[in-house]
Amino acid sequence: MTITICDVAPRDGLQNDPKILEPSVRAELVNRLAGAGVKRIEVGSFVNPARVPQMAGIEELVGMIDRVPGVVYAGLALNDKGYDRLRETGLDEVHLAFAASTEFNHRNSGATVDESIESSIRSVTRAHEDGIRATVTIGTSFGCPFEGAMDPGYILGIAERLHAGGADEIVFADTVGVAVPRQVRHLVTEGARLGTPIGVHLHNTRNTGIANAYEAVSSGAVVLDASVAGIGGCPFAPRATGNICTDDLVYMLHGEGIVTGIDLDALLVISEWLEGVLERSLEGMVYKAGNFAPVSAAA
Repeated sequence: MTITICDVAPRDGLQNDPKILEPSVRAELVNRLAGAGVKRIEVGSFVNPARVPQMAGIEELVGMIDRVPGVVYAGLALNDKGYDRLRETGLDEVHLAFAASTEFNHRNSGATVDESIESSIRSVTRAHEDGIRATVTIGTSFGCPFEGAMDPGYILGIAERLHAGGADEIVFADTVGVAVPRQVRHLVTEGARLGTPIGVHLHNTRNTGIANAYEAVSSGAVVLDASVAGIGGCPFAPRATGNICTDDLVYMLHGEGIVTGIDLDALLVISEWLEGVLERSLEGMVYKAGNFAPVSAAA
């Protein structure tokens, strides 16, 4: 069995970090991830740098990437203007995203949920016309810090609209890290019935991230978002901590005989380097404890 891991550290991992990195350093992170065998990388977001200064200079960053054949380089766009900027950079894939909860979506993008759905579908159409693959992420799929738990039927209804709108992939995001495996199993299983590939974007805020990832794979997800060293969080979600850690996720998946194509030892070196860059101990566990030989052999 094979699973695709999209490392979102250069975007979701860094967008909430107090230390703002220059585009050249973020480009080096992208290049290091590609060198470790990560096949899909979210290199940054095309948003207003006044709101998210950590993402300033995204066009400059893209120009510094050493493209590796077979690696998909993606960027996040929240609206038409963001998509216009992404298209000009020549990235391979656009990640469109909005929150399913009204209050969160308004704070994050200043739009209603319906407006964001329609904007995403419009961008999907434009992307296909431009030869760009388009993934759509439904944020707060499991819960919202302002509105509480989300109705799975409502989330699946949104997924149906995105499927009808031609999305190449639909991702259920646990933006604030509230999901448990039972919820992940339900959304992924039912979402997969649509026929569009399903992914999950998980945060480890309440220490259920890896369990949720395992359940997602078992339930039919084909893509998992994760962040090297477990860095990350959302600037618009109170107390939302990091994404699930790519290193820890790869360790678990390889131990289960699931192929990722990623060199875990190389990934751990990146985490150690990133710890020095950010000048703090990071959230990942395996880079601190070290790899374990039988897992590497199983991979």
